[in-house]
Amino acid sequence: MDVNAAVAAAAAIAGVLTGVIAVLAFRWSERDQKRPTRTSLHTDPVLPPGVDTVLSVLRSSAVVLDESDAVVKASSAAYALGLVRGGKLAVEPMIVMARDTRRDGEIRQAELDLPRRGTGRGEALAVSARVAPLGSRLVLLLVEDLTEARRIEAVRRDFVANVSHELKTPVGALSLLSEAVMGASEDPEAVERFAGRMQIEATRLTNLVQELIDLSRVQNDDPLEDAEPVRVDELVAEAIDRCRHQAGTKQITMAAGGTADLRLWGNRGQLAAALGNLVENAVNYSPARTRVGIAARRVTAPGGDLVEIAVTDQGIGISEKDKERVFERFYRVDPARSRATGGTGLGLAIVKHVAASHSGEVTVWSSEGQGSTFTLRLPEAGAVRDRSAGTRTPGLDDDDETGQTDGTTTVSSPYEPFSAPEVHP
Repeated sequence: MDVNAAVAAAAAIAGVLTGVIAVLAFRWSERDQKRPTRTSLHTDPVLPPGVDTVLSVLRSSAVVLDESDAVVKASSAAYALGLVRGGKLAVEPMIVMARDTRRDGEIRQAELDLPRRGTGRGEALAVSARVAPLGSRLVLLLVEDLTEARRIEAVRRDFVANVSHELKTPVGALSLLSEAVMGASEDPEAVERFAGRMQIEATRLTNLVQELIDLSRVQNDDPLEDAEPVRVDELVAEAIDRCRHQAGTKQITMAAGGTADLRLWGNRGQLAAALGNLVENAVNYSPARTRVGIAARRVTAPGGDLVEIAVTDQGIGISEKDKERVFERFYRVDPARSRATGGTGLGLAIVKHVAASHSGEVTVWSSEGQGSTFTLRLPEAGAVRDRSAGTRTPGLDDDDETGQTDGTTTVSSPYEPFSAPEVHP
């Protein structure tokens, strides 16, 4: 009995000790959890009242840094630009600016060129960074993306320079020719010859001004506001009639064919100008006694049926390097030939704008010495009406301001539209 009593007493003492230890451990854990740690001080700082709300509505990319340069708050735009990665500011010059501002409290601003992530082409991202103190130990970094603004400014400068150069040529020629006419007033043959040259230069100047007006109109107007069903065969006939005289002079045969009774939904004037520019280019860049073909067909696409209008010539063709630039404003594959034909270098730029504003695209296939095929690909009238009203393809001026060829692609093989009856000029 004595042994049993001793065992029972020992068990009771052990139970009491276990309970005491458990209570002490629980209280210690609670007190430890309530105690602020160095990590919590750095990861959960308190922003000044209202700052969080202000940052959420700013258009600029915003980043708030603490005294250890850790990111306290960052907007989604900052992540999108690649400024913040792994909870740290990833741009070393901005980190230096933040440290200097934290040290002396001065507001700093600088423009930086950052590598664009994910493109693999080394393109620079132009940004403006502004750093200011926020409270006693936080620093606010605001970053504005200037890439688009710089691109538009460069385009504006190039456009003004190009227009000035193009206008200077015919205006200068008219000035010299007028002087020649005055000096040859007693020579009727010379006056007639110089007057004829003046007429050519005046026509060139008129065409340039008109195409500048057309380009401005297709860039600024919404063609679908006054949209209507437009018969493709009527557009083709109008384009052929527009180029009939030039084609007849060079003995170029024009052939029209393809699927009949196709319709587009859009601005008739702009669609006619776009197709007319393609046919005119084909005639101007084709040798004498060759053929130019225009053909249309319906193609099935995920978003609805499309109409393809292909213009094929047997001309000089376009080199690989020129194919990347033919849709730029004022760009000419053969400047000497453009001067002879009176080309302004704006025709294909207008075609591209019209295609983009009508939710379509223009593509080119070409081989030097074998000719070229330009293809307009636009939604069919029925497919457009089935879509929601006002739907447009974004990115009309993505390239248009830069002159690059965004929205245009190179197809792999030429379109053969010569199976239809020929139309002789």
